[in-house]
Amino acid sequence: MSDRSAPRRLRRVATASGMHTVPLQTFDIRRIVGRVSLTALGHVGRVAYFCLELFRGFAEWRTWIPRAFEQGQAIGVGSVFIVLLTASFAGAVTALQAGYQLTEGVPVYFAGGVIVQTILLELGPVLTGLILAGRIGARYAAELGTMRVTEQIDALESLGRSAVSHLLLPRVIAATLMLPVLTILAISVGIGAGWLAAKGPLEMSNADFVYGARYFFRTFDVWYAMIKAFFFGLAVSIVPCYVGFNTSHGAEGVGRSTTGAVVSASVLVLLLDAALAKVLLPG
Repeated sequence: MSDRSAPRRLRRVATASGMHTVPLQTFDIRRIVGRVSLTALGHVGRVAYFCLELFRGFAEWRTWIPRAFEQGQAIGVGSVFIVLLTASFAGAVTALQAGYQLTEGVPVYFAGGVIVQTILLELGPVLTGLILAGRIGARYAAELGTMRVTEQIDALESLGRSAVSHLLLPRVIAATLMLPVLTILAISVGIGAGWLAAKGPLEMSNADFVYGARYFFRTFDVWYAMIKAFFFGLAVSIVPCYVGFNTSHGAEGVGRSTTGAVVSASVLVLLLDAALAKVLLPG
């Protein structure tokens, strides 16, 4: 039986003019799944077209290169303190937990390998990506969203200027290039903090730490961390720029876009972390 011929559930509602019968709203899982699927597919198509427009904007290099340097300086100088502070605490906590979990009979140099590998492969790139997702993700979405609702982007396009080369591409390029640089700094500081923290509870000498770090180290680990940082930079820049560029409904829409951009970029960083580990790391 089709939906049209199926009996509808009704209820009596009291109004000013008397009692009326209205259809009762029911929970339909098929509608919800269909609506969510169509919305997700629509965003995928728009993001793909958005990335295509970014790729076309490379031709206007005289426009986006100087702006990319400005954005890169703002990202690097503004984020270096919070990134290094987070990395130092992460390294110290990793060392203390390694000292707590290691049991008797385990060589002490194992802690050095655990600390270095944990910071290098996971905590350094991921924490840096999440920090920038919150910091520059919110900034990009708020800036572009405000420019959209105040019609500044429309005014720029009416003058024959490309919003992609003036506003979007410099931000994407700057974040993509600066996140690996900040990741290198975070890894260095995190390993140094872990080294200092491990010398206390583990009574580890410098030679033990260096031996453990070198024993488990592989050259590919550095490339793996940089590949993750590169993709995280794309994620924390493209998603907020897309969300902010398509903002609507005034100040309320800017607030929703900022929140959605940070959440979406953070979730995408975690998804990319799992996907890249599955694809790049040997079984």
